[in-house]
Amino acid sequence: MEPLEPKTAVSPHPETTGNGAPPEVGYWHIWTDEAGVSHQTRCALQSFSLKGIGGATPQWNDPQDESAATVVFTVQPVGWVGEWHENPAPQWIVPLSGSWWVESMDGTRVEMGPGELSLGEDQNCVADPHGRKGHRSGTIGSEPAVLMTVRLHVSPVRHPCHRR
Repeated sequence: MEPLEPKTAVSPHPETTGNGAPPEVGYWHIWTDEAGVSHQTRCALQSFSLKGIGGATPQWNDPQDESAATVVFTVQPVGWVGEWHENPAPQWIVPLSGSWWVESMDGTRVEMGPGELSLGEDQNCVADPHGRKGHRSGTIGSEPAVLMTVRLHVSPVRHPCHRR
């Protein structure tokens, strides 16, 4: 898959483009390779279909595999840094306000703001000689980062962009 631009992109609404093409929604995927090293890859949700829900006008939907999940809201204070750690489970992370960054073991650093998406799936990393294992993350700027996480009760997958 071709890398996307660093910001989450949603294609224009089909009525405005006139082509009726389904949208793509970008996200950052932090994942662990077979050697136990975390990476971040830009991916896209691409399996949208136009369908109404509960009698509403049709909208673009991309339902994910059904599983149990736990929603956790977190507020990271200004200047907060979470040193090297793994995500507690595969989880979608959605910044609601403020900005934050994530650095993977391969040295990739990604900054995200409200409405952007990250899939944290860096479980089972192996510590490198510098003590890095998983990722580190922290807030950016002069306001706390408010995040919503949706922890999936599923096993991690060791390749990028497997969610479409």
